[in-house]
Amino acid sequence: MQQKSIPSADYYINGILNKDRIILSKAITVIESTKPEDESLAEKIVHACLQTENISKRIAITGAPGAGKSTFINAFGKLLLDEKKSLAVLAVDPSSTISRGSILGDKTRMEDLVNDQNAFIRPTANSSNPGGVARNTRESILLCEAFGFDYIFIETVGVGQSETMVKNMSDLFLLLLLPNSGDELQGIKRGIMEMADIILINKSEKENAVAAKTAAAQVKLALHLYASDEKEMTEVLNISSTEKTGLTDLKNIIDLRFLKMETTGYLTSNRKEQELKWLDDTLMSFIKDHLNKDERIKTFRAELEQKIRAYEIDAYHAAKLLVQKLWGKDIT
Repeated sequence: MQQKSIPSADYYINGILNKDRIILSKAITVIESTKPEDESLAEKIVHACLQTENISKRIAITGAPGAGKSTFINAFGKLLLDEKKSLAVLAVDPSSTISRGSILGDKTRMEDLVNDQNAFIRPTANSSNPGGVARNTRESILLCEAFGFDYIFIETVGVGQSETMVKNMSDLFLLLLLPNSGDELQGIKRGIMEMADIILINKSEKENAVAAKTAAAQVKLALHLYASDEKEMTEVLNISSTEKTGLTDLKNIIDLRFLKMETTGYLTSNRKEQELKWLDDTLMSFIKDHLNKDERIKTFRAELEQKIRAYEIDAYHAAKLLVQKLWGKDIT
């Protein structure tokens, strides 16, 4: 029986540059793979994509469950598609790579995008690769940018740790809230509010109109209380994804933000800083991965954990001893 040939890096690279969505999807599967034989292939694909001069608008979108992220992406994405723009949606999903988590449900709420040839929807699930979901999502962004999408949306599953991650791989950060968000504001960490470039009060239609305006006022007050002189003031906007209101205003705000970032050089400088942050994060992930695989270190760590439980040593000094064991020399 003839062995099935494995596609070369050129197969994936040429497919991406020629805007073949099927090959793009296959290439993302390669970079998400945990197989050792795929690692070299993935590196070649990513390296080639880095050489392209395409620049997409990278926009992170987050919000608590029920805030209407998928419905918003469908409505706002449709507006962009109607303007002859192209769009990739990467759903950050820390759940199983087999079940694909919530993406199946998300797609039913993105019916205007699913079958459009200028739209591409893909989950980026967690993996055992160093960097896990961060690596998969970052490299998926690079592939989609090389493909030539005008916009790349990075959607997170909720309000939590993944928001800090997507902030460091996007140009603009959108936070969706609901009209009755007075209590919800108490549950949202201050850091996430501060990260947001634009806060959208979604579902601001009809019977929610008054509550939505009140929520917008509450959010503006909260932002004012801990405003930073170094950051441009966060925009707060009432929208309705179902009624399609406020979306054109949002598009205008986003266009102005990107125009300013491009003319001041912030867009380029911020992406360079993000790459350096990626270096630090990936380096720490590789070190942690190595620690978890080294049987000698694992045994020593188990001994230290027992001492910590017995109050014979504190975590700080235990960590120092682990590093000393790893490098084979004392550290100060």
